[in-house]
This record gives sequence, C-alpha cells and structure tokens, in this order.
Amino acid sequence: MAERIAFRMNLNPGQAEEYRRRHEAIFPELVVALKDAGISDYTIWLDPQSNALFGTLVRAEGHTMDELPNLPVMQRWWAHMSDIMQTHEDNVPVQVQLLRMFSLA
Repeated sequence: MAERIAFRMNLNPGQAEEYRRRHEAIFPELVVALKDAGISDYTIWLDPQSNALFGTLVRAEGHTMDELPNLPVMQRWWAHMSDIMQTHEDNVPVQVQLLRMFSLA
C-alpha cells in the first residue's frame, strides 16, 4: 500500500524565487530517479513568514527512496541547492520528518 509522508526543511531568507526557479528547471534525470524510486505526488510549500518548506510525497509499496542519497544525480541536486537552504556539511538538506496527526480522506 502506498504511504504519504511529510517533512519540513528551511529556506534561507530571500531565496524563495530562486528556489522556485531552480525547481522549475529540475534536472530531468532527477525526476526519472524519483519516479523510479516509487515517489509520486511530490509537493513542496513555503511558509513565507518563517521560510519553512513543507513537503509531502507518496511512496509506493516496495519503494527504493532510501537509495536516492547514493545516486550521483541526487548528490548533484543537493550541491546545486546548498547555497539557498539549510544543509548538513555533505549538502543533504536538513529535514525534520513530520508526524501525521489527522487525515480526512
């Protein structure tokens, strides 16, 4: 069964339009890698008051999402985004997994 997950990241102040621009030009091979890993319905929102990014995605049963950090295209994307958002030293975005508290289907 597919599973929806949610997470939070933080954008550096003043970088909203650059973040949007870069995602409008997302690497095509990254899109393929995400879909091949079983990811769909991936959406990211911005809270402009706090610069918090809120993301949700659906991952298929048997997904390979945990293998994405090992892919060169994923590492290249993280390096590409590291100057406009909070990341760890290895460019992996700082992410906080969110807990589902309510769902109305």
